[in-house]
Amino acid sequence: MIKLYFALAALLVPLTFYAQTSSKDINVKFTEIPFKIDGILDEPQWNSAETTDSFYQFFPVDTIQAVKQTEIRMLYSGTTLYIGINLFSDGDDYVTPSLKRDYGAGGNDNISLMFDTFNDGTNAFLFGINPFGVRREALISGGGQGTSGFTMSWDVKWQGETKLYEGYYTCEIAIPLTSFKFKQGEQKWRFNSYRFDMQTNEQSTWVRIPQNQKIYNLAFMGDMIFERPLGKSRTPMALIPYVNGIAAKDYEKQTEQNNLKIGGDAKVSIGNGMNLDITVNPDFSNVEVDNVITNLTRFEVSLPEKRQFFIDNSDLFGSFGTEGDYNPFFSRRIGIAQNAQGETIENDIVGGVRLSGKLNENWRLGLMNLQTEKDESNEIASNNNTVLALQKKMFSRSNLSFIFVNRQTFEDYDFLNEADRYNRVVGLDYNLASADNTWTGKFFYHKSFSHGVENRDGAGGINLKYNSRFLNLGLSGNFIGNNFRSDLGFVPRKDILLFNPSAEVIFYPKKGNLNSHGFIARPEFVWRPTLDYQNTDYFIYTGWQAQFKSQEELSLRLFNRYTYLTASFDPTRTNNGTELPGGTGYYYTSGEVEFASDRRKVFSYTLEPGYGEFFNGSRLVLEGEMNLRVQPKMNFSLGFNYNNITLPEPYESGEIWLVSPKIELTFNKSVFWSTLIQYSNQLDNLGFNSRLQWRFAPLSDLFLVYNDNYFVNSFMPRSRSINLKLTYWLNI
Repeated sequence: MIKLYFALAALLVPLTFYAQTSSKDINVKFTEIPFKIDGILDEPQWNSAETTDSFYQFFPVDTIQAVKQTEIRMLYSGTTLYIGINLFSDGDDYVTPSLKRDYGAGGNDNISLMFDTFNDGTNAFLFGINPFGVRREALISGGGQGTSGFTMSWDVKWQGETKLYEGYYTCEIAIPLTSFKFKQGEQKWRFNSYRFDMQTNEQSTWVRIPQNQKIYNLAFMGDMIFERPLGKSRTPMALIPYVNGIAAKDYEKQTEQNNLKIGGDAKVSIGNGMNLDITVNPDFSNVEVDNVITNLTRFEVSLPEKRQFFIDNSDLFGSFGTEGDYNPFFSRRIGIAQNAQGETIENDIVGGVRLSGKLNENWRLGLMNLQTEKDESNEIASNNNTVLALQKKMFSRSNLSFIFVNRQTFEDYDFLNEADRYNRVVGLDYNLASADNTWTGKFFYHKSFSHGVENRDGAGGINLKYNSRFLNLGLSGNFIGNNFRSDLGFVPRKDILLFNPSAEVIFYPKKGNLNSHGFIARPEFVWRPTLDYQNTDYFIYTGWQAQFKSQEELSLRLFNRYTYLTASFDPTRTNNGTELPGGTGYYYTSGEVEFASDRRKVFSYTLEPGYGEFFNGSRLVLEGEMNLRVQPKMNFSLGFNYNNITLPEPYESGEIWLVSPKIELTFNKSVFWSTLIQYSNQLDNLGFNSRLQWRFAPLSDLFLVYNDNYFVNSFMPRSRSINLKLTYWLNI
C-alpha cells in the first residue's frame, strides 16, 4: 500500500514543475525619515514612493479591472515597513460589524495585505484594516487553499490608522519588520492585496485571481522588490506575564475554588525565521468559549484551537493526515483528560516550550514539548507530550513533511495500565500544490506504536483534486487500522477503508441575476476490514448551488445514506433511552435547502430547512442564523438549530434545540464586551459567557470573564465562575 501511494506521488510530481510567474511588481524604496501614523498621507516621503494600482475584480466577475480602484505605496526603514493606501469609493456609507479587532472580512468594507516573505507560495502573513481603522491580522498556511489554513487567532504588534474623505479613504500602516519572519539579505517578497467594497458591490485583488480559487490563494501573487537587502531582524524578547483571580463553584460536585493564579509566556526570536515560545503555568480562562454543536452522529466532532500558545506555525504540527477523518496531532488534546468515570475534565499544563519556523528557504522545523499535571484523585497521570515536525519544500509549492508524536508518562501509577504508559505516531506526508493551484493533493502514511500492539496499527491515504474554472474533480481514499492509536490526535473512527470521489460543474451566466451556479456530486463509501470488508456506510450527496450578483446564495441538496450499525445507538442521546439495535442496516433519503441573504444589509440571515428519512424514522431540521448590525457599536446575532426526530416505538423520538444568541458591544477600539448564551437540551445545559476586555496597551489586556451554567430541565445551577485576568506584553 505504501509503495502504491509513493508511486502515485512520483507520477504527479511533474505537475508541480510549472514555474510561478509574477504578473506585477512594486518597488519599495528605503527611507530613514520617521512617520507619524495618523491615516493622513501628508509626509513628503510618500511623494517619492512608487504607486501601484490596477486592481482587478474578483466578484462579481474576474475579467475586468475594478470599478473603484485602490492605490498602494510602500516604503521601509531598517526597522519598519510603511504602507500608504488610497481606496476610492462611491460614498461614505461604509459597512462594519463592530470596532472589535480581528473582524471577518466578508460582508463589510476592508482591505487585506498578504506577504509571502519566504517566496514559497505556502505560508503568508496577512494584515487588514477597515475604513474606521479597525485592524486584523492572520496567518495563512497550506497555500491559502481553504478556510482551515486561515488562522485569525494570531496576534502581533503593529500600527494602522485611517482618514475618511469625500469619495475615498486613506490608510497609513506601520508594521515592524520584527512582526515578520524572513531570510536575512532577502530583496524580494511575494505580495498581494484584496479589497471588499460594499457600496460598489465588488471584491478586487491587486494580482488577478480566478473565481474558482479562494481570494487569499497564495498561488497568485506579485513581487515587492526592496531597494536594499533586508538586514537581520532584531526581534526583542517578549515577556507576557499574567495574574488571574478566580472564584468558581461546581454545584454538581459541591466544590469551590478561590485562588490567585500566576504564570506567563515568553517569546524569543532565533535568527530571522525561528520562534521559541515558552509557557509556564498557562491559563486560558480569557479564551472565547467554544460554540456548542448538535451532534446526531456516532462520532466525535473537532473544534478549532483558540489558545494563543498553539497558534503560531500551527500548520507545521496540525496539517497532517486528513481534515475530517484523521489527524495525528490535535493540540486541543493537551490540557484535557478523562477521569476514572470516563468524563472529560480540564488537566492543567505545568509548562512547555515550542520551537517553530523557517530554517531556510526550503526547510521548516517544529518542535513542541509540554508537561501536564498529575491528578491522582481523578486517576489522571502526568504526561510528557512531544511533537516533532520537519517540512521540506519541493518544486514550486509542494512539500514533504515528517511528524513524530509521543505521549508518555515517566511515573508509576497503580491505576495506569501498561498499554497506557506511552503512545507514539510516526508519519510522512507529501503535500501537492501546482504552481497555479490547478492540481492539489496529499499522500500520507502513519504508523502508531503502543504497548502490545503489532499489527493493523497504520493509517494512510490519498487525496487528489483538479480545480479549473468550469470543472472540479476529486479523488480521495484513506484507511485507518483498528489498532491504530493516536492519543494526541483526532481519530473519530478506526477500522475503515474510505473512498470518496467528487465532481462539480460550474457555469457563469453572462446575463441575469445569477453570478455563478453549478451541480455537484460527492459519494462516500466506507468498508470495515475486520468485518470481511463489509460496506457499513455510504453517503451520496448531490446538489445545486448558486451565487447571485447581489451576494445572496442558494443551495439545494439531496442525501442518500446507508448506515450499518455495528453497535446499538440512540441519535437523540436520551438518558437510559432505547437504542437502535446493532447488527442492522438502514437506508434513508433526505433533502435540504439553504438560503443566505446579502450580508451588506443591516439585517441578514441564513436559513437551512430540511426533511427526510432518518434511520427507520424521519427527521425535520431547521438551522440558521440571524444578524442585526447597529454599527459601529453593536452587533447582535442569533444562531439556532432545531431537530425533530421521530422514530417508531420503542425507540426514542424527541425535539433537540440549540439556541445561541450573542451580543457584542464595542465602546471604542480598545474596550469590547461580548455575551454569548447557549441553550442545548441535548447537553442539558444553559450556559452564559460574558467577557469584558480592555486593551490598555498593545497586546496587553484586562479581562473580566463570567461563566454560568444551568441544567436545562430543572434550571438548577451546574457551575459558576468569575475571572479577573491581567496580561501585559513587555518587550526586552
